[in-house]
Amino acid sequence: MAHLPPQALAQFIDHTLLAPDASREQIATLCREAAEHGFYSVCVNSGQVPLAAQQLAGHSVKVCAVIGFPLGAGLSDTKAFEAERAIAAGAGEIDMVLNIGWLKDGLFAEVQDDIAQVKQACGSVPLKVILETCLLTDAEKVKACEICRELNVAFVKTSTGFSRSGATVEDVALMRRTVGPDIGVKASGGVRDYPTAVAMIEAGATRLGSSSGIAIIGGAQSAGEGY
Repeated sequence: MAHLPPQALAQFIDHTLLAPDASREQIATLCREAAEHGFYSVCVNSGQVPLAAQQLAGHSVKVCAVIGFPLGAGLSDTKAFEAERAIAAGAGEIDMVLNIGWLKDGLFAEVQDDIAQVKQACGSVPLKVILETCLLTDAEKVKACEICRELNVAFVKTSTGFSRSGATVEDVALMRRTVGPDIGVKASGGVRDYPTAVAMIEAGATRLGSSSGIAIIGGAQSAGEGY
């Protein structure tokens, strides 16, 4: 995808800051950068949504909130309530972590209900479901994607960025093959430079979660540190 210049990647990027010690000043900076560079959204913890929404009032940049983050192991109704409250506070997209333990135990009906409860709480707001691919077998990744496809979520997403590793080209391609052409695939975790970003898009990603968005659109050729 050499024809895709670095700046054109801005609309693929959820400009991300999920550190537990993120300050209000850092969130405000994240929002200013997103507005300046034309990123699709900022991705923050739900407690930061009111500030981000205030900072981005009047801009086209969306506020994306993570839910049940980063473990996904909370009660389903708690996740749904967090999503509902985040949307009320100004979130325009929701990224939830599915219940990884349930998936690995083969409790597929429970996994589906967990996602369905959050999706219902989201209403018309797009829901992305984080699989945490580094903890799953390929068969489990496929099953998670099949559940998400059946529920018609907006996106499946590779990773939180807080576990053993992040997105891989192979996982993005597997997810794209499984969900088909109509559901988004978000690559997140370790997407920190332009070549990696392009590789993820070529593999089927339609959104990138990264704390290195400015480096990516600047054409950075080697990864730095961060989400």
